Amino acid sequence: MLNWIGIAAINMAIAVALGAFGAHGLENIVSAQQLEWWHTATLYLFIHALGLLVVGLLIRLKYTTQATAWLLQIGIIIFAGSLYAMTLGAPRWFGAITPIGGVLMIAGWLWLAISTFRLENSMD
Repeated sequence: MLNWIGIAAINMAIAVALGAFGAHGLENIVSAQQLEWWHTATLYLFIHALGLLVVGLLIRLKYTTQATAWLLQIGIIIFAGSLYAMTLGAPRWFGAITPIGGVLMIAGWLWLAISTFRLENSMD
């Protein structure tokens, strides 16, 4: 089993580093639109890294499965990664994959809901 708590902590460290880079290193280099993409990517990375931390704990407590964590992590990589890439010069059409990451993150949260409802029903 993967250590999802450790992976979440790495995501948080990356979010802090990329947030600082966006605030101090990109300000005078990229357009306002590109900076907005960077901030959006960093916000979603932070929020979902924190969520992944909680999911890691829930996996250890057997309240959910690793599927939840995988959906969130792959969603984070695709969603935030595509926005970071576009900010750094990837073609704008690259943004067409961004919603795929968003859908995977939504699926991760829904899978968490489903798995916890199933657990609750099995305890009744």
